[in-house]
Amino acid sequence: MKIAIVHDWLTNMGGAEQVILNLKEIYKDAPIYTTFYNPEKMDPKFKEYEIKTSFLQKKKMVTNHKKYFPLMPLAFEKFNMNDYDVVISSTTCCAKGVITKPETIHICYCNTPMRYAWEMRDEYTNGMGKLKKKLVEILIHYMRIWDVASSNRVDYFIANSTAVKQRIKKHYRRDATVINPPVRCDKFNISDIDGDYYFVISRLVSYKRFDLAVQACSELGKKLIVIGDGPEKERLMKLANSNVIFMGRQPDEIVEKYMSECKALLFPGEEDFGIVPVEAMACGRPVIAYGKGGVLDSVIPDKTGVFFEEQTVESLKEAILRFETMNFDKHEIRKHALKFDEKEFRKNIEEFVKKVSEENESSSRR
Repeated sequence: MKIAIVHDWLTNMGGAEQVILNLKEIYKDAPIYTTFYNPEKMDPKFKEYEIKTSFLQKKKMVTNHKKYFPLMPLAFEKFNMNDYDVVISSTTCCAKGVITKPETIHICYCNTPMRYAWEMRDEYTNGMGKLKKKLVEILIHYMRIWDVASSNRVDYFIANSTAVKQRIKKHYRRDATVINPPVRCDKFNISDIDGDYYFVISRLVSYKRFDLAVQACSELGKKLIVIGDGPEKERLMKLANSNVIFMGRQPDEIVEKYMSECKALLFPGEEDFGIVPVEAMACGRPVIAYGKGGVLDSVIPDKTGVFFEEQTVESLKEAILRFETMNFDKHEIRKHALKFDEKEFRKNIEEFVKKVSEENESSSRR
């Protein structure tokens, strides 16, 4: 059975790119088709793989792939998929738009339907000038039409969370099987040291809502360690009292130390799934999270963490105070996190592909 893997772009490492690494662990001979590939920004393992880039890559080494957004549908449609029995696309954008033969099984691992076209369309155009905003809105309108049309090229959808499954149903009118993304749980361990601080980590951008964590801890007088950098850093520092410490970007070993010794991870944003909460739980540490999005799949209320219901400072403060009256078992939390380990992901994907392949082979004989 010849298999190909298709991904939006390979320009930075993130959760979606960990999905690709794990797919390659299962399907070692499968080539990867993508719009752009920047080997300097990717895990060294990618240098060992057969990677086929689009005609866009041939122009030059791209530093900002988003500029080529309008051309991405064409880039994926130009790939020749005729040699493959199974195509697995991994996407938040246009990779599912590849065209396959009728007998080819196309499975889409959807991290979320195209954000720019749906939930985040207003955020995407916010701050643009009047003319540019109007032009981008017209482009997004047509991309939305293409996005729905290309969803019909997919035979089976896999959603990375229940929240994404609901979006697929809403936007594409398609069912999806939920297989949560892989988390490298073996990188994290339980520590015997119990720190006196709360912890947040990520790129400091507005939709992560770290302003809630900074304000809540400042007002409660709770120590907060912030690891990460980004455009929101200056604004967040102005909101903070002296009990909030900004450490900037840090190497993995420092991140793992602070994560494994914190009182709890604060997760005030809404994510498609959210890898970081599972990493914290792999350290045996509970999570205080906004109760919406992917964390509903990963965090068990009162067992591995606490939810706050409104995305406000007051709601988060109430959750922190409630958390401090509770007890959590580190080993039970880590045991739960291991359900999201890479090995579980690979097993679930392999079983799914085998199942649908056998079903299609059986139906073709009738």
